[in-house]
Amino acid sequence: MIRSMTAFASGERVTPWGVLGCELRSVNHRFLETGLRLSDELRALEPQLREKVAARVQRGKLDLAMRLRAPEAATGLAVNEALLEQLGALAQRLDPKFPRLRVEFTELLQLPGVLQAPAADGEALQAQALELLDQVLDEFVAARGREGAKLAAAISERVDAIERIAGEVRTLIPAIREGQRAKLAARLADLPHPVDPGRAEQELVMWLQKLDVDEELDRLASHIVEIRRILGQGQPAGRRLDFLLQEFNREANTLGSKSVDARTSAAAVELKVLIDQVREQVQNLE
Repeated sequence: MIRSMTAFASGERVTPWGVLGCELRSVNHRFLETGLRLSDELRALEPQLREKVAARVQRGKLDLAMRLRAPEAATGLAVNEALLEQLGALAQRLDPKFPRLRVEFTELLQLPGVLQAPAADGEALQAQALELLDQVLDEFVAARGREGAKLAAAISERVDAIERIAGEVRTLIPAIREGQRAKLAARLADLPHPVDPGRAEQELVMWLQKLDVDEELDRLASHIVEIRRILGQGQPAGRRLDFLLQEFNREANTLGSKSVDARTSAAAVELKVLIDQVREQVQNLE
């Protein structure tokens, strides 16, 4: 499937130790670069998380965040009574110096370490995290595929336009050649001294050969066939298409440099505009 490099997906899973959340987003990049932001409980999973991502994604700058959020309700939480006793003793010692200082019980519960969640089962939590990543990756790859399909359709539309313009140029070439032949003949007729007809014809043929664009049009046609073949394969195609567009651009430049007619010059400009538009879309493909 042709896929975009830009996508976002997220998911959550409730565990006995809290809510496990995962977010995965990506932007364009020449290679695969994955940045991870993990809770302390999940840091040991980093190699496995990278391996899972690399198995499903080939290019893009990815940001993977996975967090374990403590339950909002107090169910299952334990109070660290020893810490509370220490805090109480400290409050008594400080009371003479700060007689107006009052601390609410709810404020005490918010202090680090007062409320303790059940200790996480490391292996079970990691298994849950890997399953959640699989789920998010499914959504992420599907989102890339949907966006990639839109890009492929837009690229195909512009390739059709390139083919149409190249066909128009090909139909103009015979008339342009005859026009150049007639123009040269008129100039020769205005010369004060006659010119050897054989030599004049030879020079004309050499000049027309320099202006010939049949090879450029043939190569454009073959490039169009190739770009359609690549899009039809449904595999990651960004790098191959990017290289192919360099060839497209080379033929359009040569066509413009050889042009001696306003119509072919305008066609060369249109081709370059379309090729640049395709390149912008290809840069988003995996």
